[in-house]
Amino acid sequence: MLAPLLPSHRGRGRPPRDERQVLNGILWILATGCPWRDLPERYGPWQTCYHRFNAWAKDGTWERLYQALLARMERQRAVDWERWCVDGTSIRALHAAAGARKKGDPLPNRLTTLWAAPAAAGARSSISRATRAGRSPRSV
Repeated sequence: MLAPLLPSHRGRGRPPRDERQVLNGILWILATGCPWRDLPERYGPWQTCYHRFNAWAKDGTWERLYQALLARMERQRAVDWERWCVDGTSIRALHAAAGARKKGDPLPNRLTTLWAAPAAAGARSSISRATRAGRSPRSV
């Protein structure tokens, strides 16, 4: 049913991987939420599934598959348009999950001199200002 809706291979080069295998790999990723690199080997290389997913999104293949499945379900009266639900599930994430600073984390080092103007810092010296002034560094 779906095979006629998938793009056919055109051009030269290596024959494409089995479309059904690639489609199953893409559906596995979408169902599990796993990263592409964790795709089981039985679906072929993750790169193939990833690139095919993107290509099918750009050329409208996913929309054609959706419309065909919806039409088939309507013919079978498997869709009840009187009942529907919108799922707005969301999970609140902590600020730290987005990369915010956590309590107790040290502040990042702040540059006091721009790299573009190193002369603004003055001459380099291996001794501190307190030592040059004749005081012990602890009395500063």
